[in-house]
Parts: sequence; C-alpha cells; structure tokens
Amino acid sequence: MADDTSIEFVPEDLASGDRKSQELDLSDLEVTRIQSSQHPLFTSSYERLWGEFGAQHEMELREVIAQRLCWHPGAKIDDCWMRYEMFLVMRQGRFVGVRDHAAIVKQRSGAAHAVLHLSHILVDPAWRRTGLAGWLRAWPIQTARACLAVAGFPVTSPITLVLEMEHPDAKFEKAMIRIKAYEKAGFKKVEPSLVKYFQPDFRPLRDIDHSGGPQPLPFSLLLRRLGREEEQAISGADLREIVECLYRMYSTGCRENDMAPLWKSLKEYPGNEAKVALIPPNK
Repeated sequence: MADDTSIEFVPEDLASGDRKSQELDLSDLEVTRIQSSQHPLFTSSYERLWGEFGAQHEMELREVIAQRLCWHPGAKIDDCWMRYEMFLVMRQGRFVGVRDHAAIVKQRSGAAHAVLHLSHILVDPAWRRTGLAGWLRAWPIQTARACLAVAGFPVTSPITLVLEMEHPDAKFEKAMIRIKAYEKAGFKKVEPSLVKYFQPDFRPLRDIDHSGGPQPLPFSLLLRRLGREEEQAISGADLREIVECLYRMYSTGCRENDMAPLWKSLKEYPGNEAKVALIPPNK
C-alpha cells in the first residue's frame, strides 16, 4: 500500500454512479489526511463540519473527535479494530471540501469484515456537481484497507460503506439533496419499515441530563457493499454486524446509559436468516 498519508486515485473504488468523477482534473488539488488532533489543519476542518452539522446535533463534540484520532493507526477495542481520519481538500490555499470517516474491522467465523462509516461531508458550493464528492466517497476506502492491514487481515476482505441519513422529507432541502446524490451514486437504503435505526444523542452531557435522558435520532441506513452493489437484500446477521460495529464505535465516546436505548433497539432487528430489502434511498 502507498505511504500512510498519501491518497491514491483508484477509479475502481468509485461508486457506479460516480464514474464521471474520473473526468475531474485533480492535478491542482491538495488532499490532506488528518490523523491527529495536533495537525495544524484539524481545528479549521472540524469547525467547517461543526458549522454545517453541529446545530442539528448530528456531529460529535470536538473532544470526542480528538479521542477518535488517537486510534490511528488502528486501535483494537474489545473485538474490533478502529481507525478514524479526516480528509481535507484545498486548492491554492482555499477550502474545497472536507469529510470525516471511521473504519471498524471485525472478525467473524475466521473472516474479517470492514465497516466504513462515512460520517460527514461538506463541499464548497463552487465545487458541487464537479465529481469531487464522488472521490470523497471513494477515498475513505483506503482508510478501511489500511485498518484491515494493521489488524493483520487481507486488504481484499469485504468492505461495506455505511452512512446515516435523514428520512426523506421535502421540507428539508439540504437533506434531500444529499439523499438524491447518494441514490444517484448507487447506494441503497435498508428498508426502514423493517429496521428502526437510531444515531446516538450528541448533545452536551448536561443538556442530555437536564432533558431527562438521551434522545437518539431516527435515521435510515444507506449502504454500498463493495463487489455486491447489485444485491437487493441483506441478511439479518450481516445487518446486525454492521450496526453493532457502529454502536461499538459510538460507545467509545458516549456514556453507557446514553447508549442503552440504541443497544435495546438492536434486539428488535430481523433474525439472522431474514432477508432485509435494500431499496432506493429516496423511497
């Protein structure tokens, strides 16, 4: 694999609907992998994302993100290996885009599986619809492969990209734009009538306590299973493993009592042998 801080441009990693991203001229773009809270660009990158997602309580507090950056190059927590990074894109010193993401590797029945959580993405308006977002969806796959390698597993092990998304609602224009973008790229949504997924309550602890306890946010799950993008269903066992990985990641920065409702909701998921439909995100 390439140097740990470099970025490779791998067309095969692009989602099927993002193939036009290959036409984007990347020659004058500077892509930085932020792997420490001490990085000189960490604060500005975090503040960009916080400015977009913090007010809706859809972004973790800075201290939680700083803790995740300590996982680099790949911390084993319980039975998972975890790795968190930010990617910042600039052009001639000006902001272009930023995203953060985490890879969680778990071994089951002797085989490894990487869950790649695509947390947040923000692209400058001038760079939207240029194909840059497609690369920002593809580059994190290199983080998942790096985490697999550190854990001692083949980089060819299965990888599932997963993100939490608001349920479709025409009143929320920004959310609908994101949903349609991921649908166009080829991501599929876990049938929400069968699976009630919740994101943790990211509010400050005092706000959680003063309001009477955690208020998890209901979201839908969007997936891209590398090499299995055409499949129209996922097994209950695979789905539960994906969500367990997400909740293990979140548990490193959330109190046990605040995570309890989420772990409880997992018990209501379809059984291991069940087939859960994967549908277009906008449905």
